[in-house]
Amino acid sequence: MKILQISSARTIGGGERHLIDLANSLAVKGHEVHVALSPRSPLKTLLRGIPEENIVTLPMRNALDAASALDLARLISRKQIEVVHVHMARDYPLAAYATRRNRSSRLIITRHVLFPLSRLHGVTLSNVARVIAVSDAVARRLQEQQLFPPDRIVTVHNGIDAARFSAARLNFNREAFRQRRGLPANGFLIGTVGEINPLKGHEDFVRTAALLADRFPDLHFIIAGEDSSLHNEHLAALEKLIEELGLKERVHRLGWLDDISELYCAFDVFVSTSHSESFGLAIAEAMACGTPVVASATDGAVEIIAHGTTGLLVPVADANATADAIARLLANEEQRQEIGKAGRASIDKRFGLELMVSRTEEVYCEAFSKE
Repeated sequence: MKILQISSARTIGGGERHLIDLANSLAVKGHEVHVALSPRSPLKTLLRGIPEENIVTLPMRNALDAASALDLARLISRKQIEVVHVHMARDYPLAAYATRRNRSSRLIITRHVLFPLSRLHGVTLSNVARVIAVSDAVARRLQEQQLFPPDRIVTVHNGIDAARFSAARLNFNREAFRQRRGLPANGFLIGTVGEINPLKGHEDFVRTAALLADRFPDLHFIIAGEDSSLHNEHLAALEKLIEELGLKERVHRLGWLDDISELYCAFDVFVSTSHSESFGLAIAEAMACGTPVVASATDGAVEIIAHGTTGLLVPVADANATADAIARLLANEEQRQEIGKAGRASIDKRFGLELMVSRTEEVYCEAFSKE
């Protein structure tokens, strides 16, 4: 098939990693994949399976960028695109307009978050063929809004390249990694990964660290992620809290990493303190590395983790419960290994990349076979 993937993202998060894996995998399977990105998009260098001539850049400034919508329409016509697949809400109206001008193409949108769409989206997306939800929780939210016919909403869970993460674990050199990153040579490492914003609960992570610091004198904490706010105000507030709690020597901050798999392997326990997760890609990636996970019981985390078997779930925004769960794992190496092993097997079985790609191909075909 001739497929166009669209994303105006300026940073890389879970939704963008999803697009990268999907586009590269579809190309490997023989589809003709095109991608429309914003200028200076960080995604371009990671789309290694896509020919350079199949990657175009358009301003896509906002949902009302008529010029970009027209350029998309011309691209779809010129390349005879059959499937237009768009991943960000602000791009949905542009893709919908472009697809209306090309009646032989089908519009697919993926909803990566739990936030409700506006009523305007219901009007502008009247020509959508399928709405892909990355989790059952997202599908339920979409169905509750009643913006689309129920039979157009389908769940396709995010897929994880489990083989890549398993290989990272096999080849991981703990001592070399710590030395390279300037981390302490000994002691436990607890970490979290994600964009620095209030929804991800980083302040809860830091408060959890404060509760554990005295109990485990050689325990260190890692926060990996960037602040995408205009003036880095989220990071500034987080660093202020770290200083107030006397944790400057114990909490280490890392920015964006091209290969996150090594970091997951370095953690003795991966922690997610998110207040809301539509799926929890970082949770699944850590599990794919065989790293035991403690996560707040968001909708997404509950869908991934079987409590006590493939990970531990704790109440949202409860630093005391989070600290207790981590402490139990740190005190019991056998349980850490059992949970890590069970988590990795669960990801292999339920959330493999090949499964996601195959299911997405089915959705594309359904968009044509069921008018």
